[in-house]
Amino acid sequence: MTDLTPQQLAEACAEAMFSRDQASQQLGMKIVSVAPGRAVLTMTVDSRMVQGHGACHGGYLFTLADSAFAFSCNTYDKATVGSGCNIEYVSPAKEGDLLTATAEERSRGNRTGIYDITITNQADQVVAYFRGKSYQVRGSVRRLEE
Repeated sequence: MTDLTPQQLAEACAEAMFSRDQASQQLGMKIVSVAPGRAVLTMTVDSRMVQGHGACHGGYLFTLADSAFAFSCNTYDKATVGSGCNIEYVSPAKEGDLLTATAEERSRGNRTGIYDITITNQADQVVAYFRGKSYQVRGSVRRLEE
């Protein structure tokens, strides 16, 4: 099957997914680290992301958390999608803030999983909590044609 270690496999999956992920790339997201069942992504809030109250629009926070969720649950080279998720906004993010989304696997069965994502700012203040539920579909993360 593969001669890669679990860490190497996680990194290969993240690299393959990120190369195709225009949404995350266009928002300036960067993968800081990835490991089996875990991913850390960053994104800087820019002027395009600010809503009418002067804070980062919740949709961008959700997108950052959702991307971290996707990278964490696809570290095993088993194509996995979200089956549900929710977010709790704790404090506002402002233009210029560097946000970090840390995704951690809580449970992983044969086809389903639960992942918790915490978004913090550069002062390590919690901005949002996100929980995602995953569902494994057919195919490989690294090879789309499967």
